[in-house]
Amino acid sequence: VAGKGAGAGMLQNIPKMLEITRAVVDAVDIPVTVKTRLGWDEGSKVIVDLAESLQDCGIRALTIHGRTRAQMYTGEADWTLIGEVKNNPRMTIPIIGNGDITSPERARECFDRYGVDAVMVGRATFGRPWIFKEIMDVLNPESVSVAHEAVKSGYPVMSADWKIDVLKEQVLTSVRRIDEYRGILHSRRHLAASPVFKGIPNFRETRIAMLRAETVDELFAILERAREAVRQVTD
Repeated sequence: VAGKGAGAGMLQNIPKMLEITRAVVDAVDIPVTVKTRLGWDEGSKVIVDLAESLQDCGIRALTIHGRTRAQMYTGEADWTLIGEVKNNPRMTIPIIGNGDITSPERARECFDRYGVDAVMVGRATFGRPWIFKEIMDVLNPESVSVAHEAVKSGYPVMSADWKIDVLKEQVLTSVRRIDEYRGILHSRRHLAASPVFKGIPNFRETRIAMLRAETVDELFAILERAREAVRQVTD
């Protein structure tokens, strides 16, 4: 995509990016938001000026990933420029920070240090969709006892059994939104990477079985066997 000048490739053609953004803003009646990176490479971190230009196009919020396109997902996300955009007095739209939010403590640090209006979590959700509850519990400790009721589980919230039920609900949600085959295809790799299974002896074969499962029944049978293995480790 980027190699054809689209997506992050537009960071090499800022006038075209702004032209497209204006066209979209003018064409629709709903709020338009943009997500972009700091720049194309180390020598072209243009995000501070670019943010102003995008705002002038009429966007309603801006998400910034703290890496360049050349970095891909290597190295550490640079939040200093995200903070510079947020603290620019010309910026009036919400600024959402993205990159290496892997824990509730890191999320709180980014709010406190850089003043962003929100954070976006990406790869840290793989196999760990409860990270959002973990973050909210740290940001709002007074509501820590309030569990999200999206998953009706008979187990204590945040227990290993509860987390496995959350993973099963994630699969079912994906299947309902698409279909069984593609829903499982999109979610099974997340399950196989879940930290809830960390420490299970000889988990490699179970992980491979998860990655090969093609039906809900097959995948859930594997998850239940994994649940028993988790209990043996934690008991």
